[in-house]
Amino acid sequence: MALSDQVDNYCERIGPDFWSEPLNAVSNAAFLIAAFAAFVLWRRNTPDDLPAFALIAIVVATGIGSFLFHTFATRWASLADVIPIALFIHGYLFFALKRYLELPWWGALGIVVVFFGASPFAARALAPLTGSSSGYVPALMALYTVGTLFVRRNRPLGSLVLLTGLLFTVSIGMRMLDEPICAQLATGTHFLWHILNGIVLYLLLRVLILQRAG
Repeated sequence: MALSDQVDNYCERIGPDFWSEPLNAVSNAAFLIAAFAAFVLWRRNTPDDLPAFALIAIVVATGIGSFLFHTFATRWASLADVIPIALFIHGYLFFALKRYLELPWWGALGIVVVFFGASPFAARALAPLTGSSSGYVPALMALYTVGTLFVRRNRPLGSLVLLTGLLFTVSIGMRMLDEPICAQLATGTHFLWHILNGIVLYLLLRVLILQRAG
């Protein structure tokens, strides 16, 4: 399969044209808005926190990559979409384990490596229930786990992590609904996945920044 091959994964796409998924494409602005809001918060509170800045930059790359995928709809654009997402998930998990749960860097890194290796197997096991969204369920479980442990150390910020987990659960639900309701709703619901995930990423960055600032 060539990287230039086109794919049709979403309800809204009705042809090969650049703007065949207008809502899915434009809704990626949610990631750029989230990154900008997080950047303002970072600049005011922890401008020396380079890991947080790097994660903000990855959110920008996520928005751009997803826009490319929902316009060009090719395999190379799919890589531009999923690579920044994977970088954010694993990078954020590392710093959450290190900062929120105060694990040594080698312990946090070890957990991230295990998470990276186990996630594909977990996704395949969950695929009959969650379909193509199964790859995001391990990240959701990690979010709930870290939030539950963190709330014992910092109730306000730990509670915000758990609240973000609930929002991410709804977001995954919107992604799962896209195809089943396509006959009733031509636009699908994938654009809501983008909008909700923009909020999810902002909230996660907010916790990271405020935890360091406090």
